[in-house]
Amino acid sequence: MAEAARSVSARANRGLPYEIVIWEILVRLPPKALLRCRAVCRAWHHATSAHDFLLAHHAHQPVLPVAFSRDVGYPSIVTFDHRAADAQLQRVTRLENRVCGLYYSCDGLLLLCSHDTTGTYFCICNPATRQSARLPIVSGYVILGMYRHHPTGEYRVLMYLENQEINGKDACYIFTLGSVQVQPPRNIGWQPEAKEVYCSSGQPVLLRGSLHCPSEQREIGSNNIVVFDTSTELFRQMRAPVAPVAPRYNALFEMDRVLGMYICSDGVTIIDIWMLLDYENEVWTFKCKIALPVTEINMMCGMLEGSRYAVVVPGNGELLVLVKFAGWLLQVDMDGKLVATFHRKEVFPTQLQLKQTLVPHAFFQH
Repeated sequence: MAEAARSVSARANRGLPYEIVIWEILVRLPPKALLRCRAVCRAWHHATSAHDFLLAHHAHQPVLPVAFSRDVGYPSIVTFDHRAADAQLQRVTRLENRVCGLYYSCDGLLLLCSHDTTGTYFCICNPATRQSARLPIVSGYVILGMYRHHPTGEYRVLMYLENQEINGKDACYIFTLGSVQVQPPRNIGWQPEAKEVYCSSGQPVLLRGSLHCPSEQREIGSNNIVVFDTSTELFRQMRAPVAPVAPRYNALFEMDRVLGMYICSDGVTIIDIWMLLDYENEVWTFKCKIALPVTEINMMCGMLEGSRYAVVVPGNGELLVLVKFAGWLLQVDMDGKLVATFHRKEVFPTQLQLKQTLVPHAFFQH
């Protein structure tokens, strides 16, 4: 058996040095293909299971926009691969609970909210390895964000608890994933800016060791961003670009280590893109205005008018605009041209992105 394995390995590596095969070819494969390659021989299985290899493999994976699908009974996590010659939707994993919502994404991990006969609960999952773990967080907490705490390498969840009888006041909490002994969420006290994050519908963006979340613009000139420093565990506010009129909604994104914001007009016909090129002085620069091809979209979908929802996410060095309208998911480029269409009634774009990983985590082993 050992001789046969060495023979297979020799044929597989014929003409190529072992290091090239491992660190230039296998390290670039998608997770599913890499897992299949482990069956070729013991040498490949050993090399591709090492921690340093898995970190390098994760670094080579593309960052793809995430959509949430309900068109096949059980909900699914879907990625939009715009790099292919023909843009395509790819189902990453199907969720086991019909009542499930997608909250956050971090380093290939997804934070989900589900419901069963015991009530509402949160769970963490890795769609590449199909591992999941239920979080011991009691009902009543509102999750504001998930992040990797770089000084310790821990994955943490920032939570908010409204006025409850147990303590008589609002408070913020930190829950650490994968503690050796499961500890209750740690109370970091009450900070008024947390209420702004709680009321916001936008996804937080992790940049420079801080979570950034847009606050709701109640009047012209009042637009701000709430920032949570993951090291000091303190909130603060920073300036955001101000829309000339109250927007339908706005959201943040990060591209090339620069914070950006897109502002959708009422009716979602115009999207303004701003970039925070001077972070320290909080100076925003207007990047572009995208006019959605509303007439073309309406005609293609066979509708005169309807509710539109758009998200702007980075992808391969460029910004992607994904629009949900009627039973269609549409991609629009920065010039406002329709470049890809998918007739998927129950597929909804999100602000989340997924960079798949096979790196093991201790919290999946409890």
